[in-house]
Amino acid sequence: MMRTWQITTVTDAARARIALARLAAAYGVPTVERTRLAAALSAHLRQCLTKGGTWLLTTDVAGSPAEEGLLHAVVTPSPEASAAGEPPWEVTVPCPEAARAGESGTVADDPAALAEALLGADEDTAEVLDKLTEQEDLVSFHREELHQTNQGVLALHAELDAAGRAQREAFAAERSARNEAESARRRLTFLADASAVLTASLNHEEIVRRLPDLLVPEYASSVDIWLFDHEDDRHGSAPHPAAAVVAARTGRPQYAADHPGGLPGVEDQPPSALDPGRPLLCVPLPTRRAPLGVLTLSPPGARWDPDDAVMLIELTRRASIAIDNARRFEHNRDIAETLQRALLTELPTTPGLSLAARYLPATHGMNIGGDWYDAFRQRDGGLITVIGDVTGHGLHAAVMMSQLRTALRAYAVDGDSPGRLLTRLHRFLHHLQPDLYATAVIARFHPDEPTLTWAAAGHPPPVLRLPDGTVRTLDAKPGAMLGIPLTQEIADHTEHVEPGSTLALYTDGLVERRAQGIDPGIARLATALGGFRSAELDADLEGSADRILHPLLSDSERDDDVCLLLCHLQGNAAS
Repeated sequence: MMRTWQITTVTDAARARIALARLAAAYGVPTVERTRLAAALSAHLRQCLTKGGTWLLTTDVAGSPAEEGLLHAVVTPSPEASAAGEPPWEVTVPCPEAARAGESGTVADDPAALAEALLGADEDTAEVLDKLTEQEDLVSFHREELHQTNQGVLALHAELDAAGRAQREAFAAERSARNEAESARRRLTFLADASAVLTASLNHEEIVRRLPDLLVPEYASSVDIWLFDHEDDRHGSAPHPAAAVVAARTGRPQYAADHPGGLPGVEDQPPSALDPGRPLLCVPLPTRRAPLGVLTLSPPGARWDPDDAVMLIELTRRASIAIDNARRFEHNRDIAETLQRALLTELPTTPGLSLAARYLPATHGMNIGGDWYDAFRQRDGGLITVIGDVTGHGLHAAVMMSQLRTALRAYAVDGDSPGRLLTRLHRFLHHLQPDLYATAVIARFHPDEPTLTWAAAGHPPPVLRLPDGTVRTLDAKPGAMLGIPLTQEIADHTEHVEPGSTLALYTDGLVERRAQGIDPGIARLATALGGFRSAELDADLEGSADRILHPLLSDSERDDDVCLLLCHLQGNAAS
């Protein structure tokens, strides 16, 4: 239904506003929307009255009674007004209900009715204010709730921040513990590796050379080693820091600097007058008897970490043990080598037979004292040549070798053959030293006989070079090692020899290599011996011995004694 109100005066505007509000109420428009509609219309009508002229308010409700409709209001100037052509003002609100009977929105012209209608409009305003109060209470409630929530969020943030700090501290502690564990592992690994390097050598000078290489530059910027009884060119008579002298006198580590070191087990000293700006750690090299010397180090940075200092003191202790052991070994080795060389025979001069012998002590380890050679005449004019190897090394082996040598010479006085001599040596050794064994080869030459008689007991076979350059290995069945708990009779073997023949007797140190065994070495010896001409052997048997040793030992570390005995029958062959 469409209605139109003409508005010229304020009273017309009030009547139109009231009519629209009543119409909206009749169609069930909510109070707030109805008040908003009336307020918007009042504001626009006030503007219209200010402009003057006549204005038209037109309302229309669209939609069937069964459906929700729309209340549409439009304010336009009257066709004859001067504002004609101005765009209309319009508003549309939904109508939830059908119009109640008798509600047309008409307002009487009676001023009393108009006043009553205006007062009735305040009821909507009061209701809106009540709703506004409710909304304010609700907003206040939600504001308080939001405040409480904010307080809770702030508390939660504080807890999360505290938890974060605790977690960061835990992570920092874990990283610190991990770094300390890694540092400890690194120090222990270095200590183990360095100890292995130092103890791998039995040469005390080599140990002294290796120590600075191990420490510089990670744990020290410089290293000086003062050995009390070893003033060599490197140390000479140069003055030593006062802290090193104190360490030598007291046997306790000393730290010399212009600030306290704070190192465990280390005493602080004033800075060194030799180098005042450089901190020094002076650690004695201890032994069971007295210090060997003093190790003086300067730090790789401003100062040492206390744990690094503890590790350095322990490494110094191990280095001292290694140096002391090496010196003891070198002392015993020198005694054994001296005894060994003193017991080796000066070769006899025999017409028609040249002899050349070589003995080379082991250059690594205590592997000296067991190899020996000998050559002497028997009463019937025969010449006994022997080469042997006593198991074991060192002084004990050298002493045992001398006893075997003496016993062999005593037995040979009776004129026994090589096999018989080895049999008697076997019994002697088994009776004298049940836990010691030996190997040997004995060869007998006689100027009146063109034969060579020989016997072997567990020893590498002799190698014979014939005058035509052919080389043979005399590997007829040998006896077992001397001294084993076994009764044996060692057999003799004979070989026809002519002038120009050369017999090579040797010990296993010449031909045996760990990675290859002994057979390839014997083959190399045979090749080297076969490479000589008879004239070379006739002219220079000593030089020939050297030329045999060089190619056979050039690829060896010589970790065992080497003995070589060449027996050459002089001849006139030019081959």
